[in-house]
Amino acid sequence: MTVNTDEKAIDNLLNLGVAEVIVKEDLKKKLRSGKVLRIKLGIDPTGFDLHLGHMVVVHKLREFQELGHQIILLFGNFTGRIGDPSGKSETRPMRTQEELEKNAQHYLKQVSPILDVSKVEVRWNAEWLAPLTFSDVVTLASQFTVAQMLERDMFQERIKKDQPIAVHEFMYPLMQGYDSVALKADVELGGTDQTFNLLAGRTLQKAYGQEPQNILTGPILVGTDGSMKMGKTTGNYIGVDEKPEDIFGKTMSIPDDSILTYLELAARVDAAELAEFAKRLKGGENPRDLKMELAHAIVELYHGEKVAKVAEENFVTIHQKREVPEEVEEVKVKGAKWNIVDLISELGLAESKSKARQLVEGGAVKWESEKVEDVKAEVNLTKEVGLLQVGKRNFRRVSGS
Repeated sequence: MTVNTDEKAIDNLLNLGVAEVIVKEDLKKKLRSGKVLRIKLGIDPTGFDLHLGHMVVVHKLREFQELGHQIILLFGNFTGRIGDPSGKSETRPMRTQEELEKNAQHYLKQVSPILDVSKVEVRWNAEWLAPLTFSDVVTLASQFTVAQMLERDMFQERIKKDQPIAVHEFMYPLMQGYDSVALKADVELGGTDQTFNLLAGRTLQKAYGQEPQNILTGPILVGTDGSMKMGKTTGNYIGVDEKPEDIFGKTMSIPDDSILTYLELAARVDAAELAEFAKRLKGGENPRDLKMELAHAIVELYHGEKVAKVAEENFVTIHQKREVPEEVEEVKVKGAKWNIVDLISELGLAESKSKARQLVEGGAVKWESEKVEDVKAEVNLTKEVGLLQVGKRNFRRVSGS
């Protein structure tokens, strides 16, 4: 495997879309050496769907991969049963092996547009964690103090709120650190909330006579509201598996002051491109036009140029020309008459019936281009196909039986 030691590429890798590098000069020296480095990202596949916030470190993995280094995706089929306590206000439920493996496969599918998965080393940490004896665990635990564990912010918060801290949660950073020993990792990536666990890897590698890994953390990407961390619970996320038109539309909804952040963390632009966008924004160019380019770039990353172009055309048609898209999904439901709330729920255009009612009452629903604001309203599906619009982007041509 040939390693690229281009200074510009190394500079972009270490400075763009990065929160912290430990130890930066040491890692820069390794990247210049021409040696193939082992780059580790640990994933506990306790969740199913990824969003753009999760992909920040995946973009960094791509940069390492493009330079010729070995990417290791480590799935925590052992640690994942416990759950990482980082950033959690309560003890996480344990998962089954079947759940973890199913989620891991879906994870690989979702990162494949960014990473060349065929060249990735995929590992599972039960391979070395499961055989450890109790004596081995005691040896690992001796490298840390209780005070070090309790200094962590999330544990301090739980203590203040008189919430329980399970002893097994202290084991998590030990296990993650030992993963780095087992894999002989040169670099480990993670979010800023993972710093303690990443540092545990350095501690244990030293204890086992290995050169300590360098650490690169990615910044937290704010959600579409421009303030809170992107997440499904807050509803401000852009999912990797969402429809291209939804990814495009949600990106267009971000605040203007988030444009450069999204360009840096979600669109994989280089330093020169980012500087050019900043110059255009400062020069008074309409932020909407910049967001169009941003949304196009993000959709293209996951779905290709052709699909990105269609998504952009649909957005212009719906939002700027106020027209119905050329291609609208046709669906058939059983029955001739439907309550509008029940119909929206049946078609999966709202998360629940209560959400469907909110959409109707908020004026976000149209039937045959006429706004429907009465939650008791009924639509007749006996005569012909009717056009249902929910929100700005969701259209369906509906017929009944």
